[in-house]
This record gives sequence, C-alpha cells and structure tokens, in this order.
Amino acid sequence: MQLHPGSFHRNSLSVINKIDSHDKILRVAWWALAVIIFGLTVAIRIRLLGIPLERDEGEYAYAGQLLLQGIPPYKLAYNMKFPGTYAAYAVIMSIFGQTVIGIHLGLLLVNAATIVLIFFLGRRLVNTTAGIAAAASYAVLSVSPSVLGFAGHATHFVMLPVLGGTLLLLDESDRQAFGRLFASGLLFGLGLLMKQPAIFFILFGAIYLLCRDSRRVGLNTILLRNLIFDAGVILPFGITCFLLWCAGVFKQFLFWTIDYARQYGSLVPLSQASQIFFRSVTEVISAGWALWVLAGIGVVAGLWDRRMRASTRFLLGLLGFSVLALCSGFYFRFHYFILVLPAVSLFVGVAISKLSDLTDSHTSVTRFIPLLLLGAVLTLPIFLGKKFFFGVSPVEACRMIYPESPFPESIRIAEYVRDHTSHNDTIVVLGSEPQIYFYSNRHSATGYIYTYCLMEPQKYAHQMQQEMIREIERAHPKYLVSVVMEDSWLEQPGSDRRIFAWANEYTGRYYDGAGLVNIITSDGADFYLGEVPKSVPQLGHYILIYERKS
Repeated sequence: MQLHPGSFHRNSLSVINKIDSHDKILRVAWWALAVIIFGLTVAIRIRLLGIPLERDEGEYAYAGQLLLQGIPPYKLAYNMKFPGTYAAYAVIMSIFGQTVIGIHLGLLLVNAATIVLIFFLGRRLVNTTAGIAAAASYAVLSVSPSVLGFAGHATHFVMLPVLGGTLLLLDESDRQAFGRLFASGLLFGLGLLMKQPAIFFILFGAIYLLCRDSRRVGLNTILLRNLIFDAGVILPFGITCFLLWCAGVFKQFLFWTIDYARQYGSLVPLSQASQIFFRSVTEVISAGWALWVLAGIGVVAGLWDRRMRASTRFLLGLLGFSVLALCSGFYFRFHYFILVLPAVSLFVGVAISKLSDLTDSHTSVTRFIPLLLLGAVLTLPIFLGKKFFFGVSPVEACRMIYPESPFPESIRIAEYVRDHTSHNDTIVVLGSEPQIYFYSNRHSATGYIYTYCLMEPQKYAHQMQQEMIREIERAHPKYLVSVVMEDSWLEQPGSDRRIFAWANEYTGRYYDGAGLVNIITSDGADFYLGEVPKSVPQLGHYILIYERKS
C-alpha cells in the first residue's frame, strides 16, 4: 500500500500536536501541584497565626519592641545572639503591629520569599521541574512542628538572605559582575547578623567563588573579586558595630556575643554530640521521612548523571556547610535543622528531575509518575500531622508542642501585670520567659531576660547572678513574676543556687503575693489573680506574682 505524502504530513503533525498537548498538560499539572502545596501551607500558617509566642520569639519580640522605642540591643535585654533578628522583628512589627498575629504574618512572608528563592535556585541549577519540587518540599518541611517551623526563629531569617546571596553568586554573566558580587556578599553578611552560625554559609560562598574563578580568570582578578565579596560581607557587621558603639552598648555586645557565646558553645562535650544529634534528627525526620529519602536518592542520582554532576557537587557543598552551621555548640535543637532544609529540598528536586528524565521517553501516562510520587510524598507529612495543622486551636497546638512551658499562660499573666502598672513601671521575671515583657509592654528591671546562663557550669555564672541581683535591687520593680518551673531554669547538679536564696529573702521583705498560676496539666491552668490562695486542691508547676509593698 502506498501512503500519500500529504497524509504522512498530516499524521506527523497530529503526533507532534498530541505530544505538545501532553507536554502542556504536564507543565500545567506541575504548576497546579505547586499552587496547591503552597496554598495549603499558607493556609496552615494563617490558621496558626495566633499561636502563642515561645521563648525565642518572646526575646526577639521584646528586643524589637525596645528598638522601636529607641532602646538599643544589649542595654535592657542581654543575649548572645547577633542583633539582626531583633531588627527584623522591629521591621515586621512596625508594619503589622506588635501582636502575635503580626509577628507570625511577617514570618509567613519571610517563608514565602524563601520558597520563591529555592524555586529559582532549583531552576538555575537543574531545571524548572526541580525548582518546583524543591520549593514545594521546603514549604512542607519548613512548616512542620518537628522543626518548630511555625515559630519565628532566627534560622528562618538566616536562610532568606543567604539563599538570595547564593542565587546572585551563581549568576556568571559579566554584566555588573562586581556589583552583583558585592550584593551577594551583603546578603551573606545580613545572614550573619541574624545568627552567628551563618558564618559557615559565608565560608561556603567564599570557597565556591574561589574555586570557580580559579578555572576562569587570573590571580589578580580572583583576589579582586574575593575582596569585593568580602567587603559586602563585612559591611553590615561593621555598620552594626559602629551603631552599637554610638549607642554605648558595644562593650556589652562583645561580652555577650563573643565571650559568653564562647563559653556557651563549649558546654556540650564532643562525646555526647552524636547521641544528641541522632535523638534530634530522628524527631526531625519523623513524618517527613519520605522527603528525606528522596533527597538521598537525589544525591546519588545527581552524582550518577553527568549533566547534573556539577550542580550536585555545588549542592553537596551547600549541604555540608549547612550541617556545619547546624552543629554549632552540638545542641542540635529542632529549629536548627531549618538551616539544612533548603539543601535537602533542592536534592528532592534533583531526584524528581532525574525521574522525570527517565520517564520522558515513555507513554504519556508514565510521564505523570514523578508528579504523582511527589504529590504523595508531600501529602504524607501533612496527613500525619493533620491534628496539629487542622484539628486544634492555636493555643492547643502550642500545648501539644510545649507541654512543659507556660507560653499560653504568659499572655494572661502579662495582661494582669500591664493592667496594674503604668508605662514607667518596671517588672522582673525570675525565669526564662521574655515573652511576658513583650506582652505586657513593660521594661525589665534587669537585662537578664533568660536565667539559663545563671545555672550553666560556665565561669561567668556567679558574676551574672550578682549583676542580676544588683540590677533588680537598684530598679525596685513594681511586679515580680517568679516562674517555679524546671524548663524555665534548667538547673543542673552543680548550679550556683545563690539566686534562689536571695529571691526568697528579697520577695519576703519587699513584696506581697498578688497571684498564683497553677499549671496542673498540659491542658490548662488555674489562675488566682489578685490574691494567693492559702491552699489549692493540687499543686503542679506554678508561677507566683508579687506586688511591691507600698
């Protein structure tokens, strides 16, 4: 049988049109999955906007509140962290208000911007499919309670500028090359201001720049380009130091962020590091285990595929330095793992992209397998966490994650203190509950908004206790809140107990009992505000509120 040329041409066009149609459907399906996942995680964050602040958030919110009042960091609130996150909170609260919802709305926008950057990184390093898969993976992983992703920790604020700087560093075009390098360094430097472990990302960027340039340009150009990058990195820190010096708190800044931070970072012995790490990583992976398995497959597939090998080596470098940032001090707290989630998510993108390549030459139905697989893997942690994400109130969600901490109770305690003080009165919290200062909008009588450092086996502990005592006695705070809860102090067998003996004597001499909050179970607490009862049916963890005698 002889086939007419015109018929052959029409059949070829029909096949091509059918393939194009399938490609368009597949592209639309990928974007539809991205929109669904992004919309779902945004909906989760919006539903939990009102979750009470935990301690770190309380610290950042109080320090940001002070900044908005013109009071510099390290003057009325001491801590070892660099002040970048304080400034970020101040910006957020100046836009959305000094409320829990305003703070978490700012976190939502920071998280959304980070997701967008991860998409562009995935597309730049591999392709659009990898970018979509990586961005969707990060959206799910970063909202998980296993990494405390709903709380505005400094790690979120580290990753946003670091990823922006990384994206700029990957741009190899010659146009405005020096300006781009400076901007990249500037973003890495902003990441460092958010928290000290970001120094490892700066090292990663500098080493990558050096290795890439050594294959392309001469020594003089290499040195010039690195100097420009380094200048960008140093500028934010230099400006910060100058401003703190002008504000008269540079000495306190150096002590807390360098001297004490060095002591804090050496408290956990290396022999215990692996045990702490494996205990934490097991909890972190938990519901999202399938995404972590996909990331592992992505590492192998990326090294196997010649086209992806260079990008995979880059991502392995990013992952390696992310792990170094995670290892700072060997504490391995859950929210520290946010530092490694971008690299993990990008390896998920590599795995899905490789699987898409393998199914590309098969039937149109087969080509949807990577999409369906990713959809199932992304849905699994949301399904397993459905009670937290969709089934409980923000307060109940807080109690699910922090059953031993008085975070919901802090709101009502602060309201009582605020209602019974003037704006010029000072208060003091004997415990590590800085969120009470923020909620009450009252200044602390001491810069020691955390008391953990007083209990630690470090050489400054006794000195810190004496300084805290002097500051409180000098300020005569109108209200004193004594938190009698283990996780607000973390007392250790060798801890100096002078602060407790002093507190008993000081409150007995100068204060009257004004209230008791009795936290019997994780389901709630009994509030006795205005007077302390002579007895309660059952005494659990409790917080005492004292008013200064007239």
